[in-house]
Amino acid sequence: MEYDEDKVDEMVLALLFLTVHDEYRAWKGHDWGAMERLHEKGMIGNPMGKAKSVVFTEEGLERSRELFMKHFVNQDARTLA
Repeated sequence: MEYDEDKVDEMVLALLFLTVHDEYRAWKGHDWGAMERLHEKGMIGNPMGKAKSVVFTEEGLERSRELFMKHFVNQDARTLA
């Protein structure tokens, strides 16, 4: 099946925001292809390795937050955030 990888990457980046901890880390339980593409796009650190979480770049954390707000937060709540 063919799919839009950029849209998948956008959703994965948005969902990573759900598991943010220690300010810049998120649990990396998502598709490895998407995680690697997000790394190549400069949104997260290298997802390979033994750590169960990945480090956001500054840009990646901000973009993750924006995408989460856009796709998953009710309109009324967005104005309060």
